[in-house]
Amino acid sequence: MPEIIINGPEGRIEGRYLPANKPNAPIALILHPHPQHGGTMNNKVVYTLYHAFAQRGFSCLRFNFRGVGRSQGVFSRGEGELSDAASALDWLQSYNENSSQCWVAGFSFGAWIGMQLLMRRPEINSFISVAPPANMFDFSFLAPCPSSGLILHGDKDDVVPPNSVEKLIDKLRQQKGITIDLKTISGANHFFHGQTDKLDQHVGSYVDRALSDEGSSNESAGAK
Repeated sequence: MPEIIINGPEGRIEGRYLPANKPNAPIALILHPHPQHGGTMNNKVVYTLYHAFAQRGFSCLRFNFRGVGRSQGVFSRGEGELSDAASALDWLQSYNENSSQCWVAGFSFGAWIGMQLLMRRPEINSFISVAPPANMFDFSFLAPCPSSGLILHGDKDDVVPPNSVEKLIDKLRQQKGITIDLKTISGANHFFHGQTDKLDQHVGSYVDRALSDEGSSNESAGAK
């Protein structure tokens, strides 16, 4: 799990990169929770997402937003962090020019940044958002949401009430051409204490299904 340094908008960005064995492997960028509330790339939920993608043959990158760990800069209320994420994705793509798919995954604040990145980068095929803070940040930019994806939430979350996430999903599901899956994890709070195994299972199942569907589509296209 090599440590890497990326040249970001405010200087050095610290990351961890795990390359896949295949040159055309899919790629995944994982974004951590709020920098001012202890969020780092070593967060357990972030690592669970990272591990789930790595197990399925993705080239995976997680990194620290500006001002976290050895990443340079200071917290920038989301605008700067979005720029950090874009730089990280640029780096990931530069080392995986023939990747078959591009995914972004984020937890809490990282989910908000990830969804903004999704709107700006049409090459992103799908997303995973864990406990998106729909009660704290504006998600109205998802109009329309360009990709299908998975949203996961704990039914015991007292930081982001489940009904705020459900309202967000209801709006997204009104859009045509995409499918938004919701997995509510019983007994999980906002930080998924003691529930990361369930999180890993749901994420893994979703990614497996998406990869299988993509493979079937490619086979059908090749048969024509």
